[in-house]
Amino acid sequence: MRYLKEPLPPTEEVTQEIRATVSRILLDVEREGTTAIRRYSEQFDNWSPASFRVSTEAIERAYNDMDDNVRNSSRFLIDQVTNFARLQRATLTDFEAETLPGVILGQKWIPITNVGAYSPGGYYPLIASAVMTVATAKVADVPRVLATAPPRDQDGMHGPQLWAMVESGADEIFCVGGVQAMAAMAFGIEDAEPVDMIAGPGNAYVAEAKRQLFGKVGIDLLAGPTEIMIIADDSADPAILACDLLGQAEHGPTSPGILATTSEEIGRETIREVHRWLETWPTAEMSSRSWRDYGTVIVVDDDEELRQVADEIAPEHLEVHTRNPDWFVERLTNYGGLFIGTHSTVAYGDKAMGTNHTLPTRKAARYTGGLWVGKFLKTVTTSRCTPEGSYMVAEHSAVVADAELMEGHAVSARLRLNPEYFPDIMEYISD
Repeated sequence: MRYLKEPLPPTEEVTQEIRATVSRILLDVEREGTTAIRRYSEQFDNWSPASFRVSTEAIERAYNDMDDNVRNSSRFLIDQVTNFARLQRATLTDFEAETLPGVILGQKWIPITNVGAYSPGGYYPLIASAVMTVATAKVADVPRVLATAPPRDQDGMHGPQLWAMVESGADEIFCVGGVQAMAAMAFGIEDAEPVDMIAGPGNAYVAEAKRQLFGKVGIDLLAGPTEIMIIADDSADPAILACDLLGQAEHGPTSPGILATTSEEIGRETIREVHRWLETWPTAEMSSRSWRDYGTVIVVDDDEELRQVADEIAPEHLEVHTRNPDWFVERLTNYGGLFIGTHSTVAYGDKAMGTNHTLPTRKAARYTGGLWVGKFLKTVTTSRCTPEGSYMVAEHSAVVADAELMEGHAVSARLRLNPEYFPDIMEYISD
């Protein structure tokens, strides 16, 4: 493996300053409630409305101002995300099975009762994030989804983003952003009750807030700067490779873009194409910084080494541009989302195709997937025992309990074998 372009050394995503700031905001909101939320909203967003709850009038304005093309494409986005989430939900079934005579064990999928859905609005007001969190939760039959996003200006939330929340099924909507939004969802805001789980991407402060709140509430996952990796052979088109790398680079100045290829010629030409694109790239100010500092081009010897490098990096997004992409599909194991072939781009997954764009970053794809309908469901188990079933398992349970010195458990088990056992408990224990 050799580098045609190396990135800067990795830096710590969450600094001590971020940790301390987040901790202070969360503690203040826990103690003071909406008063602290308002104070930090004024400080960070210059936003202090009479109520943070989005009004009916604001929703009507968002609907009236919605561009027809944006409405149609956003409706397409909602339909695709909803449909894919429904297909996922259909694979999750409740069941009961008799595993021993008289022992009936089961599984149930129960929706989380209260979910908070956050949509970022820093550099970009992400319409798609509102859909990915809210619509997916509603397909899971979550009874209450409280959606939040920061203000775009003194009129409040970005109109199309608000429209997407409403159309995706949000039950309550509050215009508040950043760490104070995380705290508002976890501890409550105004007359809104706290949620049980928070989902949605955000910046380093938002991610750290989710980390610190975990346990108080559930979270979907901790997402850092977005990542793209492309694996390619000599059949790939360097102009397309460069375009897709820069497309993800516009997310932010620390977003890695990685090309690994078996062809040095493709690697060098892709670097040249990146610079050609940047001459006219619409978000060149952001993308050029990200590419300069975190763009990477690696040349490897063969497909197997290409697979190994991809699995080691475990990227959030992984595109496959090779003659035989199915060879990689069958063997790759570590990625958040896989985009197979020239005509499947990360941009589709981010904006309209239907798969969820909240995905694991910073090698978390080694142990988790991204946000999906199952994240909003609790897997619980049930058990039933007839007298016959109790007879099958009681003594085994008691013997294991005895070996663990948990005599109370043993008593509970043996009592099922002999209802007359209770008077002899003290004698049993003394023995």
